[in-house]
Parts: sequence; C-alpha cells; structure tokens
Amino acid sequence: MSKLEKLKKFTTVVSDTGEFEEIKKYHPTDATTNPSLILAAASKPDYQFLIEEALVYGQKHGKSKPEQLTLAMDKVFVNFGLEILKIVPGRVSTEVDARLSFDVEGSVAKARQLIALYEAVGIDRKRILIKLASTWEGIKAAEILEKEKIHCNMTLLFSLEQAIGCAEAHATLISPFVGRILDWYKKNEGVDSYPPEKDPGVISVTQIYTYYKKMGYKTQIMGASFRNTDEILELAGCDLLTIAPKLLEELQKAEGDVPRKLSPEVAKKADVQKLRVDEKTFRWMLCCDAMASDKLYEGIRNFSKDIVKLQQLLSSRM
Repeated sequence: MSKLEKLKKFTTVVSDTGEFEEIKKYHPTDATTNPSLILAAASKPDYQFLIEEALVYGQKHGKSKPEQLTLAMDKVFVNFGLEILKIVPGRVSTEVDARLSFDVEGSVAKARQLIALYEAVGIDRKRILIKLASTWEGIKAAEILEKEKIHCNMTLLFSLEQAIGCAEAHATLISPFVGRILDWYKKNEGVDSYPPEKDPGVISVTQIYTYYKKMGYKTQIMGASFRNTDEILELAGCDLLTIAPKLLEELQKAEGDVPRKLSPEVAKKADVQKLRVDEKTFRWMLCCDAMASDKLYEGIRNFSKDIVKLQQLLSSRM
C-alpha cells in the first residue's frame, strides 16, 4: 500500500488542480481550484470547449460588453467546477474574484451568482465550496453566506487570528497555506530548509488544529500549498489536505509507514486558552504578524493579476 493510500485512512485527500486528467489519476474525494490554476488550464487545447461555452453564455445573457465579460468569467470558473464534479465524489471549491477581498457585499453577491450558475444545471450547493480570502471582510461575507447554506472555504490563511475569525463565523472550511509560510521564513531567516517537524508552516497548522479541536469548532482544516511530501506527512491526521498532482504522484509511488501526527484526542488535552478575536483585535494581530500580513496581501495581488489575465484572454475572443 502506498503512502498516499495510508494517508487517506485518516485524512481526506483533495486534488489541488484545474486539470481533469490529473484529478482522475489519484482518486481524491474533493478538488480545489483558484484563478492561477484556471488560467493555466484555460490556455490548453483540451479545455477550449469550456472557454467557448462560457463566451457564448456571456454574449447571450449580457446586455453590454463589460456585463458579457463578467458573466463569461463566472461561467468559466463554474464550467471547470462542473467537469471536476463529474470526477470527484465530493466537493469542488470555486473562488470569488480576489479583487473583492475587502468588499463584503460584493463578495456575497458574487458567491450567490456562482451558486446560482451551479444550481441552474442541477448541482446541489452542498457540493460547492465558495473560496474567500481570509480578510476581515471575507470572514464577514462567509458569516452571511453560511446562514444561506452556501458553504465557504477560507483561503489565503496564514495565522491563528484568521483561523479563529473564520471559525467564529462558522465557515465550513479553512485552507492554511503551509508552503507559503515556509517560503516566507526561508527568505526572511536566510535558511535553505527546516526539519519537517520544525517547518514553520507545519507548526502553524498544528497550532490551528490543536486550538480548533480544543475549542470544539466544527470548521474543518485543510492544509494547502505544500512544497514537499514531508510537510504533508507531518500533518497526517489533519481533517483534509489539498495536494498538487506532482506531490500526489510522489506519495503514490512511495512506500512506508505513515504515522498519524494530528488527532482530536491529543489536541483536546492541550493547555490552550480561548482568545477573543473581534475586528479590532483581528486587525491588530494581523498587523503585528509580518509573515501573515505579507503573504495575505501578496496572495490577493497575485490572484488578482491572474484574474485580469484571464479577463484579457476572454475579452480578446469575444
């Protein structure tokens, strides 16, 4: 039995890609996408039928060129999600435009629009996770959406204060970015690597996992953005792990023991005190955490750049 199969015994494995053939190889339960993954897939010949269908949809339903482009963009993300749902038995995550990361009303409206597109073709909203950046505004948007049974996956998450805010908003899922935390510390501390158990990203997710299980939060934790399989195996037992195809392949080919590193029983015994995180506390804690604030805003900028590139691609073909 491969390490991947052993990992699946106590962690739900999610495929982190927009490419269907890669998803089929590893039989994940769920799949996640983001603007960068969709942009990469959208330029490949195999996926042009999804782009063309989205363009036709936009031109048919939009009254102006900007409205047509917006509708086509939404439909591209949903079209990729629909194809993925034909492969995975569980859920797909579809991301709200990163440029709405500081806009509660805009994020809520976009999420409702995406859900409406899925439901128009018969997909139950239970199978969709709407991805929102873990800003204060993103958290407030999730709080509204969860009351409407629109389930949210909080992304670009790098700190405990973000995680607590998401849990208090009753978000369905959080996606702490393990590898991006590692990247920041390697650059800022001038080191080439860390032992797996001392990897800053692993430590961050372990802290969040322990806090959640100790406090009895229902929000699930999905470690994301891995740089190597050591990080993944060090978080064995986390609720979910979303893994890129390259690392899934490494785990599929590897053999050996996969001991469980995270468990609710151990976490519940931890000496952890509850933190109260209101808006002022959230903003101050994030301000004081150079890594979390750097990576959050960098992530929003980079996803926004890829959104613009995808818009330009679609606009050139309308």
